[in-house]
Amino acid sequence: MIPHALLILVAAPFVAALILLAVPQRMRLVTRLVSLSAALISAGLSVWVAASWDMARGGFQFDERYPVVPSLGIEMHLAANGWSAALLVLTGLIIVGGVLASWTQERRDQEFYMLLLVLVAGVFGVFVCQDLFILFLFYEIAVLPMYILIGIWGSQGKVEPRGPFKFVYEFLDVGGREYAAMKLTLMLLVGSAAILVAILALYSEAGGTTFDMIALARHHFDPATQKLYFPMVWLGFGALAGVFPFHTWSPDGHAAAPTAVSMLHAGVLMKLGAFGVMRVGMVLMPEGAIAWAPIVGGVAVINIVYGAFGAMGQKDLKYIVAYSSVSHMGVVMLGAATLTVDGWNGAIFQMVAHGVMTGLFFALVGLIYGKTHTRWVPKMGGFGRIMPGIASFFTLASLSSLALPGTAGFIAELLVFIGAWQSGHPVWAVAGAAGAFITAVYVLRAVKRIFWGEGPSEEFAKLGDAKHVEWGALVLLGAAILVFGFWPAPILDLIDATSTRLVQALYPLVLAVNP
Repeated sequence: MIPHALLILVAAPFVAALILLAVPQRMRLVTRLVSLSAALISAGLSVWVAASWDMARGGFQFDERYPVVPSLGIEMHLAANGWSAALLVLTGLIIVGGVLASWTQERRDQEFYMLLLVLVAGVFGVFVCQDLFILFLFYEIAVLPMYILIGIWGSQGKVEPRGPFKFVYEFLDVGGREYAAMKLTLMLLVGSAAILVAILALYSEAGGTTFDMIALARHHFDPATQKLYFPMVWLGFGALAGVFPFHTWSPDGHAAAPTAVSMLHAGVLMKLGAFGVMRVGMVLMPEGAIAWAPIVGGVAVINIVYGAFGAMGQKDLKYIVAYSSVSHMGVVMLGAATLTVDGWNGAIFQMVAHGVMTGLFFALVGLIYGKTHTRWVPKMGGFGRIMPGIASFFTLASLSSLALPGTAGFIAELLVFIGAWQSGHPVWAVAGAAGAFITAVYVLRAVKRIFWGEGPSEEFAKLGDAKHVEWGALVLLGAAILVFGFWPAPILDLIDATSTRLVQALYPLVLAVNP
């Protein structure tokens, strides 16, 4: 056993950010090596936690407690279940890939890496913290750096003003990085306010003695209380998960963010929202979850289909991937809404599968933009001839996006659709499958147009493939897609061990509603 493993895992990125304060600006290689070292330490510990987690024992393991405000029952209680272990591995992969993808970052690189590390420390903290109050603090630590990262280092894209509200687009500078950063922050802060109200309500209902979620799970909250506060948790965390209609910050945020931030944004931050809905809402308020499940599932179906059609209508490469993420996060929420073992397994595995896939997508989009200085798909064509490596990895990510067997996306979506059918909502499964079909259309169309169509034009004829450290994120995340696709058992067994126990506790309630 590694003593204080979870504390070290969470603290390593934050400590590295503090170390960077003492590194002179001119020592850029040292800045990168410190950042990469912290990412590797956390990633290594994530893999160790997943490998050491005892599936026969189940439950929460690696328990660590550090008092914070004992008089209010607040303590930093760290522990990991199977869900946490799987999502820690995902976060470790994405932050290592994100640091490698940012290796050529030059403008204010020290501050950039510091904020990136603080952000990922918050993400790790959310996945392992069992105290609701501290979890909320970690959640805010993970979300708030996005404002600065996008506002300073983001791209200054523009959305062409048109239609009767053209003047509004011009006034708000829609598509600009400041607009995207402010929109993201304001929408997520409103969601955070709803979460905080629900947390304080649960704390008060349980006697006002503890915020510990393991203890709160043993307290049977009044059904009326659950039905009242569950939607606040669902929509509060769901705003970060891209739940319709509170998803609109996400495409703008994705498109404006720098490469590594887009990777973390889509790869793990959106997963915090879905994880919060399941871990806080559906575990602590099961009767509220049952009452609201038809609405949660119905909105998830809208997410899947609307996001897919939204991606189909885009010509900006980043917006295509951004709307694709809205659609794929709908699959996550659909799996959660089924309240079945297969559905929950699929939901968590979809978080992992979508995380590595979209992380790879945004790393590739960053490379393409860095070489061509455009994200406009109609200007591209024939890039497979001049950047065959990038073309191969983009094709791999696309195949996982459309859930081709042998990729991680197939396993996840299959489980979610099986869970939807088992839950007595075959329409959900059919609509989800329709979304997968639409995804195949726009993904394959984009791949053909960008890489295998006519071209390249004379403007791009001398561009080259990825070089040196640029291969790092591509190989790491591309390998993860194939490993999780052909050999999902190590991650899926972790997830299943937790889902089975939790759903068994919910089954009597589900059967009472749907005998």
